[in-house]
Amino acid sequence: MPEKQTIERAREDAREGKSPSTQAGEFVREEFHHVREGKHGARSPQQAIAIGLSKARRAGVKLGPPKGSASLRKKAAQDSTAGKKPHHKTSRTRSSAVSGALKREPKSSASHAAISKQAKRSATKRGPRARSAAAVKAAHTRKAA
Repeated sequence: MPEKQTIERAREDAREGKSPSTQAGEFVREEFHHVREGKHGARSPQQAIAIGLSKARRAGVKLGPPKGSASLRKKAAQDSTAGKKPHHKTSRTRSSAVSGALKREPKSSASHAAISKQAKRSATKRGPRARSAAAVKAAHTRKAA
């Protein structure tokens, strides 16, 4: 369950007209914090990001379907529909099993080095033109200090 602060930050982003990926970024950020403070671990930075995106979809952020396997797209669609419907009580057995599994995972996957490496790797998948455009947009939308 995401923290109230995170949901509020995401809603604020939505009110400001920011993109769904920016809104979802708040949930991913929260997930990295959870791993760092030892609430649970993650096998890789990608797993922490996936958990955050899943939470975002369930909280009602309108994210598009991911590129990937049919099972991955199906899970994302499930998360999106769960975000539209009222909340159902989570199975206690399943919840404790997931928590137990995540607690056994390493905490180093949320280190600054690991996140930086992941960000650079995902940035190289985009072309240089797209990266440049993103940097220009960031410079324009950056708040005046």
